[in-house]
Amino acid sequence: MAISFFGKKKEETSSSVNQVVMVPVAAIVPNRFQPRKVFNTDHIGELASTIEQHGLLQPIVLREYEDQKFEIIAGERRFRAIQTLKWAELPAIVQKMDDHETASMALIENLQREELTAVEEADAYQNLMKLNGFTQASLAEKMGKSQSFVANKLRLLKLSQPVQEAIMNHEISERHGRSLLKLDEFNQQMVLHQILAEQLTVKDTEALVASIINPEPAVEEEVADVEEEPATIEESTETPKKAGKKKAPKKEMTTADTKVAVNTIKKSIELIEQSGIPVSAVEDDQKDVYRITIEIPKK
Repeated sequence: MAISFFGKKKEETSSSVNQVVMVPVAAIVPNRFQPRKVFNTDHIGELASTIEQHGLLQPIVLREYEDQKFEIIAGERRFRAIQTLKWAELPAIVQKMDDHETASMALIENLQREELTAVEEADAYQNLMKLNGFTQASLAEKMGKSQSFVANKLRLLKLSQPVQEAIMNHEISERHGRSLLKLDEFNQQMVLHQILAEQLTVKDTEALVASIINPEPAVEEEVADVEEEPATIEESTETPKKAGKKKAPKKEMTTADTKVAVNTIKKSIELIEQSGIPVSAVEDDQKDVYRITIEIPKK
């Protein structure tokens, strides 16, 4: 297995390089730089069933980081499936690699399989840049991608953690996530709850985000209906910049306005509950104020 990606020459020419050996399952640990964060248990079960019926057709790739202790370079899904089958040993190819090469190779191997979510892919790109001192442009060239492709993936890492997790769990799409990048962390999570509760499409989400960023003025029509007072001689000679309609008097807050605000808070609480987060709210309708105490557990 040549690591030409890092400029290393194909020096593994001995017949022992790709030799398959049996390695104790208990002596194997996952790769610390594994980009895949979510492993679907159903898919692992299906893979285990296939391996049980047909055997392991493709050995996993390991490196010996200590005497008789091995770290996975490629094949963690196969390793997890074999663990469920309770095998004592598994067939593997043992490569000689240092920490840097092992981490980079694990990232590359997973990226080439194209099974990662958009967030996991972005995280892999970021780790490759750190490990190898790549810029976005140089990484894009090495990966055969455009710089804009890599840059757009990396932007997903700016999303709040709950939104990133929703993408990794396939609860929302990458396009949903991109539309939320315009919002701060609080509004991202509020919109996320609404997407999940109401099954919003990407188009619906984009419209909702736009309404949060640019809310419509509440009293615009009232301003247009205010009549001008007759102009005096002095006023009639003013330039167009100074002449114009008088401002409408500031709207006074009414009981109806405060009730709308309270109902908005209640709707937000409902959305949080529908997303599966336990939340408690106590309302205290006092003489001069509405008081709502909201409690959300940290864990």
